[in-house]
Amino acid sequence: MESGEQRRRRLQELRQEAAEYYRGHGVAERLEEALNALFPLRPADLYGELANYFSKFSKAPVICKLVGRKVLNGIGQPTLEVEVYCTVKNYEKRICSTVMSSYGQIPENALPEIAEADEKERVDSVNAAVEWVNESLNAMLKDLKPTDQCKVDKILGEYFTKKAEEKKENEKQGEEEAAEATLLFTSSTPPATAPPGKKKAAKPGKKGTVEEKTIPPAEPVEVVLCGSSAIGGTSLAIAKAGATISNTPLYLYVALLKCSQDPPKEMTLPLPMVTVLNCEKTSPAKLKLVKEVMLIPPVHLSLKQGIERILDIQKEMMRLLEPPGKMPSSQPADGKKGRAHRTGKEASTRALKRISHLGCLITGCDNPEQPLLLVQTACTNIGLELGTDMYLAINCAAQELMDYVKGKYEILTGMFKSPDEMVDMYVKLLNEFPFVIALIDPLRKEDRQQWSNLCHALGSKCYLIAEDAATYISRLKTDQNIKIPTCSGVVLKYINQTKVSDLVELTGLLDGQRHITILGSPDGESSDDSLVDLAVGLGARFIKLGGLSRGERVTKYNRLLAIEEELAENRTLREANLEFIAFADESHAEKQLLDVLPPPEQDSLPAERSQPALQVHSLPTQLPDTSSLT
Repeated sequence: MESGEQRRRRLQELRQEAAEYYRGHGVAERLEEALNALFPLRPADLYGELANYFSKFSKAPVICKLVGRKVLNGIGQPTLEVEVYCTVKNYEKRICSTVMSSYGQIPENALPEIAEADEKERVDSVNAAVEWVNESLNAMLKDLKPTDQCKVDKILGEYFTKKAEEKKENEKQGEEEAAEATLLFTSSTPPATAPPGKKKAAKPGKKGTVEEKTIPPAEPVEVVLCGSSAIGGTSLAIAKAGATISNTPLYLYVALLKCSQDPPKEMTLPLPMVTVLNCEKTSPAKLKLVKEVMLIPPVHLSLKQGIERILDIQKEMMRLLEPPGKMPSSQPADGKKGRAHRTGKEASTRALKRISHLGCLITGCDNPEQPLLLVQTACTNIGLELGTDMYLAINCAAQELMDYVKGKYEILTGMFKSPDEMVDMYVKLLNEFPFVIALIDPLRKEDRQQWSNLCHALGSKCYLIAEDAATYISRLKTDQNIKIPTCSGVVLKYINQTKVSDLVELTGLLDGQRHITILGSPDGESSDDSLVDLAVGLGARFIKLGGLSRGERVTKYNRLLAIEEELAENRTLREANLEFIAFADESHAEKQLLDVLPPPEQDSLPAERSQPALQVHSLPTQLPDTSSLT
């Protein structure tokens, strides 16, 4: 049993240890400083102010746990959510989460068995991603600072490379085993002998001997590593956590990463490409060329004013698409009494009753001019002039139209055009509708010569943008041999193994080549609005979010409005600009995006070739008699 003297001695030792411990951390001095600083202020919440004062001396938060789980995106498909937990002031705290958007390469009209296989692959990939986050990445990133984005992304990149190599090794081993099994089978089977007889030679003058101009074959579909969304989801979640801990908006946090921690004096909002029409490609509609019709507000309007104007146009379009029996008495002057009936009652009903997963109206058309004339008439009816008060962009999605048997694009049901004829068609279309200032995927990425021809013909007055015609960000950044069609810019999507550092680096390289960057929202969008902050922080020229319906899309427009308001209050909002690229000679055009890696020593485009202003002629106030709306 401990005596009284021993207890006193033990207590004295503890007091000395405590004094040395607190002295070593400077507690007494800092407490005195805090009390002296706060007494003149006499704050209402004294202990709150003391907590704030001492918090700056606490250790920086570190990652303590990552949690991955399977959730649903905006169209009911499985996707990945990543949560970040940090140790903050000795306690585990949930900092933030992010939900990945999913991107599918299967066309809408795919066969049922292909769609079913794609769905199974998607589920397996999400399950693998959840496993990666909860096991490997959780252990690898533990105790790292969430503000060290470069270090985190380097670890994520190395892990992905390791997984990709493991997959290649497994596939190689499987191929070798299959080859051995085939060899054993063929060695035990007698060779088949061909029946005697001569092979008939093709007679001269037959159709089979006529050589037709062939098109470049389609490049193989990009292979997506199962579980790769764990890389992108974790990188973005860590960036959000770093911004939260730094008490900095995510868009400014990303801008600081891009500017090497040098805060930008002004920031520009990306111009929204707002989808108002999704043209269906099934019967009875004949038009296949146009997938989306988008509105772009002029730069002199605020984002709020631009969205309000787009909503007015959309409302008038819906009125024009009302079935004939429900049309109001006041219709635009036509000169043709039966026009509404001739356009087709069924098509009007389809357009009004259905909303696309892109958040816009679905309509069917019979030619490329119809959707443009619809928007033109709607604008005219409410006193707006296209080309001055609003601009148009078209997502052509030409890669979905190629008939590889004929070697031509099927732009209308039964109407086919060669790649060269497509270029001529676009030139004619933009001469007729000069308020169209952007074409997305007007050709397949394989038709490189036609991309070059199109850029030379239209590049000085229209953005020629590669979306599907580009490739994944990881290949754009690392593959030195990648070839991208000549274009004005690319649509970047934050999917799969894309990391925040990849976006920062790639957009910097594109900026150096004077190519525009568009941040795009995938079809399988989620309610996570981080894409907007990425677009603002990276300085994207445009942002493509879909329509002004569906919660997962509207929430992003709301976030963009909030950022505009915040920048305006801080007086750091700079007006956007529309500046086109005048493409140089043929030899230079072939190098436009190939030269992005490595960056050139000099600016590839002289400043005097750019055209900052848009000038278009006045438009008619009504639909021409030769048009019809389905």
